[in-house]
Amino acid sequence: MQEFDDIYDTEITKRYDKHEIQRLSQRKVDRKRRYGAGRPFKLNVKNRIIMLLVYYRLYITYTLAGFLFELDQSNICRDIQKIESLIRKCLPIPQKIYKITKRLRTPEEVEKYFPGFLAFIDCTEQQIPRPKNKRKRRAYYSGNKKRHTVKTQLMVNNHGYILHKIAHKKGKRHDYDVYKENHPVTPKQVVTIFDLGYLGIEKDFPEQQSSLPKRKKRNQERELSMEEKDYNMFILKRE
Repeated sequence: MQEFDDIYDTEITKRYDKHEIQRLSQRKVDRKRRYGAGRPFKLNVKNRIIMLLVYYRLYITYTLAGFLFELDQSNICRDIQKIESLIRKCLPIPQKIYKITKRLRTPEEVEKYFPGFLAFIDCTEQQIPRPKNKRKRRAYYSGNKKRHTVKTQLMVNNHGYILHKIAHKKGKRHDYDVYKENHPVTPKQVVTIFDLGYLGIEKDFPEQQSSLPKRKKRNQERELSMEEKDYNMFILKRE
């Protein structure tokens, strides 16, 4: 806490007023009200910064952040957006590494984005409030999580950097169904690794290199070899 207080006192408080003037001056050229007029923030500057750091460190939902800081989701989103650029100047927080989408033409370029020529694709789920509409409750209910969720498909490289993300889908949908409609095109040299929820992908998408965990087949007496078990553990650690 002492380190945070030092950064807050020496860096953030000195830059905050200038940051707010710059932010507000970009909105309208012919302002009729003075800077700072309008609805005040419900949280002071220090608590808004703590809220942003908690959000980035734990990657919690806006719903949970709103519960912790007694705000609604829209206020959480606005507060983070309005102070984020200031915090980037004072503290290292996550940001986009690759800001553009480009066609990879050489093996060197492919390996830069896909170290080891590996990619990992899976879906993550985030809980949402229980919908009031009965039809929506069914559509967003996840049998896996036993709660109402939205589902997002991510593709990451071997270093854990997100290279592709789709808009969220209804929690009821299966991971593989989401992939069939929203699959990124990976370079031919890259092996894309999936979990067993994507069974059949090698047959449905023969043009790409896909890999699934090794599993014991029905009526097979032989157990998995140590190499196969190590490979499964390698995949498990990255999920």
